[in-house]
Amino acid sequence: MIRVVPAVALAVGLAAASVAAAHAARGEEGLGRFEHQRITWKGCALGPGDETGTELDKAGARCADVTVPLDYAAPGGRTVTIAVSRLAATDRAHRIGTMIVNGGGPGPAIDMPPYIKALMGKAGARYDLVGMDPRSTGRSVPVDCGWPSGHWVRSAGTTRASFERGVAFARDLAARCAARHADVLPHISTRNAARDMDVIRAALGERRVSYNGASYGTYLGAVYAQMFPGRLDRVVLDSAVDPDKWSPRLLHGTEGANERALAHWADWAARRDSAYHLGRSRAAVLATVRRVIEASARTPLRVGPYRADDTITPVVLFNLLQNDQDGPRAELASAVTGMARAARGEHVPATGPLGDTLAFLLTGAESRYGSAQTALLCGDAAAPRDPQVYWRDVRKARRVHPFFGGIGANINPCAFWPTAPRERPTKVATTLPSIVVGATGDTRTVYPASQALHRLLKGSRMVTLRGADVHAPYQAGYGDACVNAQVNGYLATGRRPARDVVCG
Repeated sequence: MIRVVPAVALAVGLAAASVAAAHAARGEEGLGRFEHQRITWKGCALGPGDETGTELDKAGARCADVTVPLDYAAPGGRTVTIAVSRLAATDRAHRIGTMIVNGGGPGPAIDMPPYIKALMGKAGARYDLVGMDPRSTGRSVPVDCGWPSGHWVRSAGTTRASFERGVAFARDLAARCAARHADVLPHISTRNAARDMDVIRAALGERRVSYNGASYGTYLGAVYAQMFPGRLDRVVLDSAVDPDKWSPRLLHGTEGANERALAHWADWAARRDSAYHLGRSRAAVLATVRRVIEASARTPLRVGPYRADDTITPVVLFNLLQNDQDGPRAELASAVTGMARAARGEHVPATGPLGDTLAFLLTGAESRYGSAQTALLCGDAAAPRDPQVYWRDVRKARRVHPFFGGIGANINPCAFWPTAPRERPTKVATTLPSIVVGATGDTRTVYPASQALHRLLKGSRMVTLRGADVHAPYQAGYGDACVNAQVNGYLATGRRPARDVVCG
């Protein structure tokens, strides 16, 4: 049983009740000024160094800031702005409507419309494609806690001392967020992001909108469907989150899928031993990986200016294990080769995927990304507060999953988060004619999670990509013709498959 400090559990219950009552009391009229606001579209680039804005401008997109309440329980109080982009339909004669897109993370999404349009084939020209940075991310109420890392994910390592370093790291990250953003953290949540999305729908003058979301974006879409029934048209949910398991411990349960994907990659690398020198069999390659982690536990590996210990080296594997195509597999093989050389005491420069991953994990260059993501996770659901809960789970998980058990079960900043969630997690169970896409070897939102969301959404159809170790097979541009045909055909015609589909 997960233990939660009683005072925190009580705070969650009381806050949820008061917020729910406030929302019921305010009525729809409290949001009228937001829903009927005039959206002023403008260029997207914020300056000469804004690559995202420049690319959007080149694609013909326009950007705007939509005003919303910081606290939906008090819509007359402080307001904030949510950043959106729009790429207008070019086939106006056959325009279907507006589609909001989200690529997961949680992270920014204003950059996505041009990319999604390219994936959609002929259907892309028939939609106004809208990207929204969910609150706390990108340009929307940005949360940047000044972290010394781009992310909160760490492995528990190989020893209790390694785990305790992770506890101190998570505590420090939470403290930094408390010091910088105490005023907005209580209002960062997926339910509020869904409310923002509905204000945007209304301000755009749309009775219904379509939606295309992947990974975390499937959870946002499902929460929106539950909170605002009847306001969605055509919906694609790619590599779904199981709403009943959404929590700060979202990686707990992914260990087995990652272990299998690593074994499949080891087979691939063994067939290319002349290039990577990692071993000529699956067992030999995995033994090399194990030696790398063990060496990093004794002495942190030196890679350029970085030092990677046993809390970091497994995360490098995890970070690069999202796609089973040759290119991504070669990037992982290159990274493992570099770490193996460092373990032998050789000079290894911080270049390529290994250098990029270590820069992400060991510098504050991407602090905003990890800070924003954590604010949403911790704002949605409470986490156990006792480090001993995590240590117990880590020891149990490592016995079955030696490479990734220390990641999935490990502690994170939500254990020390300064604010409790103001509302209970959304219970999703609704009717939503839609397509749910899932790959059987997904290493992030594992395939059973997609199946679970499919069961919770009456009227949905499941499109399964069998035998692929890939996350978000549609939005990631995996290129499976069967998956793309099912999704794009549905987006063009509105007709779901007559039954669930399996793509080989």
